[in-house]
Amino acid sequence: MFFYFIALFTAGAIVFANRPRSESNRWASYFLIAASIGGLASRLDESGFSQIAYGLQFFNYTVTPYCVLIFSLVYANKTQLLGIKSMPKLYAALPILLMLVFTFLSNNQQWFFNLLLLWSAPYYLVSCYLLVNSFWKEQDSRLRRNRFITAVIVVPTLLAVLFFIYVAKVVSPAFEFFNYISVFIIYSLVVALLCTFMYGVLGVRLRIEHDPMEGKMRAVSSGASMLNHTIKNEIGKIAISSENLQSSLTDLNEHSKQHIQIIMNASNHMLAMMDRIHSQIKDIVLKEESVSLANLVEDTLKQHEALMLKKNIILHAEYTLKPVIICDATHVSEAIGNLLLNAGEAMQAGGIITVKLSDHKYGIELSVQDSGIGISEELLGQVFDPFCSSGKSSRNFGLGLSYVYNVINKSGAKITLTSKAGEGTRAAIIWPKRKVIEACKGGSSV
Repeated sequence: MFFYFIALFTAGAIVFANRPRSESNRWASYFLIAASIGGLASRLDESGFSQIAYGLQFFNYTVTPYCVLIFSLVYANKTQLLGIKSMPKLYAALPILLMLVFTFLSNNQQWFFNLLLLWSAPYYLVSCYLLVNSFWKEQDSRLRRNRFITAVIVVPTLLAVLFFIYVAKVVSPAFEFFNYISVFIIYSLVVALLCTFMYGVLGVRLRIEHDPMEGKMRAVSSGASMLNHTIKNEIGKIAISSENLQSSLTDLNEHSKQHIQIIMNASNHMLAMMDRIHSQIKDIVLKEESVSLANLVEDTLKQHEALMLKKNIILHAEYTLKPVIICDATHVSEAIGNLLLNAGEAMQAGGIITVKLSDHKYGIELSVQDSGIGISEELLGQVFDPFCSSGKSSRNFGLGLSYVYNVINKSGAKITLTSKAGEGTRAAIIWPKRKVIEACKGGSSV
C-alpha cells in the first residue's frame, strides 16, 4: 500500500511541476495525490496512528471523486455545466461538506459508505463519459491522440476504483480491495510511462513540453538562431563589400553596374528573409491586456485591404458579437494577418475572405474562411509544422501558421483548421470563456 502512495504521489507531483499554470494539469495532480492518500492512511493505521489514518481515509474517499470530476470537466472544456462562472467548483464540493457533517453526527460506517456511493458513483461515471466523449468529438488530430491516450490510462482504473472500492464497501465494509485495484493501478502507471516516452501524456514527453508543436518550435528556434546569426554576418559582408565596390569604381559600364546591383538586391533580400524567419521562430512573450476583438480585427483588415484588392479579393466581416478579451493585441493582430495572407495565397483567381466573430459554446470564435483551392488531406495535418509550405508563393517560408499556432496556444486559446481541396479553408480561433471580459451584440461590416 505504501508503494501505491509513493507511485501516485510522484505521478501527481510530476504532472503538476510540468505545467503548473495549466488548470487540467493541476486538477490531474490533485486527484492523483488525493488517491495516493489511501496508501499513506493504511501505513499510518498499521503504525498505531488510527485517528490520523481515519482522517486521511475520509479525505481519500471523498476528495478523490471530486477532483476526478473537476479534472474531467476542465479537460473536456465543460466547466460551464456546473453553473455560475466564478464559483463552479464549490457546487461539486457540497457532497464532501455533507459527508463531513454526517461523520460528526454518526459513526455508522455502513451508512457512510451508502451515502458515499450515492454521489461518488455519478461523479466517476460522468468523469469517464467526459473523457471518452472529449476524445470522440475532438477533430484536431494532434489533440485527438492525446485525449485517446488519457482516456485509455484513466477510464479503466476509475471504473475499477468505483466497483472494487466504493461499491464493494457498501456490500462489505471489510472488503480487502487492494489486491484487485493494484492490478489497475499498475496498468495505468505502465501505460502512462510508455506513452510518456512514445507520445506524451498531459504535456510530459521524455522532456517537459506543452505539446508536440512546442517541442518542434523550441528545437527549430535553438538551431535556427545560431544559423541565422552566422548567415546574417556573411551576407552583411557581401552587402557592405558590394556597396564599397560600387562607390569606388566610378568608371564601370552599365552591364557591370547591373551585376553589382543584382548582388546588392540579393543580399538585402536575404537579410530581410533571415529577419523574418528569426522573428517568427523566437520565443514569444505576451503582454496581455483588455482588447476589443472586433476593433482589432477591423484594424487588421484595413492593413491588408489594399493588398487583397490588388488580387481581386474582397474582405467581408460579420460581427454577431463584439467581445472584449484578454490578449496581446500586437501578436494576435499579426496572427490574424498571417491567416489572411495564407488565405490570399490560396486565391490566385480572386474571391471572398469572410471573417466572422460569433458566440461559441466554449467562448468566442473568430473564423477566417476563404474560397481558395483548399488544402489536401495529406498536407492538412502538417500545416502548423515549422517550414511546412504549400509552395504557392516564393515569399512563404512555411513559418506563418507555426507562428499563429504558437501565439494562439500561448494565449490560452485554440485554433483548428478545416479544409478540402478545391473547396476553400476555414481557420477558427476559439477563446475560452475565462479570457472573455464581455461580449456585446454586434452587426455586419463589409
